[in-house]
Amino acid sequence: MILFVGNLSFKATDDHLRTTFEAFGQVTSARVAKERDTGRSRGFGFVEMPNEAQARKAIEAANNQPICGRPAKVGEARDRQPRHPPQADMQNQGDKAGS
Repeated sequence: MILFVGNLSFKATDDHLRTTFEAFGQVTSARVAKERDTGRSRGFGFVEMPNEAQARKAIEAANNQPICGRPAKVGEARDRQPRHPPQADMQNQGDKAGS
């Protein structure tokens, strides 16, 4: 199960996440999301735990608990929604340009 961990301090690292969640069971991966250009934390991350029971225990225990001084928001990660450019708006802009 993949967990979403939000409201992270910009000082939080992958190791902070791993250490925090290993208290609840095996952690396959732990990653703080970073800006592509600057490498700066985006304030959230993901933790993958192979055992669902341990992952659910981690959600209950770690939600609203401090990680690097900030109360983390922990929940089950949802699938990323695809981003589509607004087709109608793009077509309308083309029509207006030709008018």
